[in-house]
Amino acid sequence: MSEAGAETPEEKADRVAEARRKRRANQTTRNLIGSLVASLGIVLFLVLVVVRPDPAPLAIDYVAAAAEAEASLGTPVIAPVVPPTWSANRAELAGSGGIDEWAIGFITADRTFLGLLQGFTDEQSWLQDALRDPGEGETVRIAGVEWQRYDRRGADDVGLREIALVTSTPESTVVLYGTATDADLELLATAVAAELPATD
Repeated sequence: MSEAGAETPEEKADRVAEARRKRRANQTTRNLIGSLVASLGIVLFLVLVVVRPDPAPLAIDYVAAAAEAEASLGTPVIAPVVPPTWSANRAELAGSGGIDEWAIGFITADRTFLGLLQGFTDEQSWLQDALRDPGEGETVRIAGVEWQRYDRRGADDVGLREIALVTSTPESTVVLYGTATDADLELLATAVAAELPATD
């Protein structure tokens, strides 16, 4: 029997083995945490540093779509010439309440939206629906064409119809609307005026 407080060789070996086991367990945990931190650091670096190009906007050939729409309708549709810095993200012939509609969506140079909607009707109910009850407008003249102008910037629930211009041809009602500046809206109105049939 060993003296009180004295450690036998077997007890010493057990103590040393237990200490080594604990040290190895701690090193494994520390190594795992260190690896995770390093991996997260690399991922964060890549996310912050790697340059991600803006996705190219989906460009629609609205002139070709207009030719198809004209062939389908048997009547001209408006396809204005806009600045090369603008792009079309929509061009389609659709219908609402039995009325044919030709629509183009434009993204301007400063990434705002302008739309052209040509409804082959003169019904006021169609216009009210198209502009979501615009209220009273004011008459303005742009590029020799008389338009009704609606400005609802700051109003609730108007969506993309913050500003609008409306004019009529013998066959259709033309609505320009969007979130762009007055200058861009007037630029589109001027381009559309060049496409409208001459009036006597």
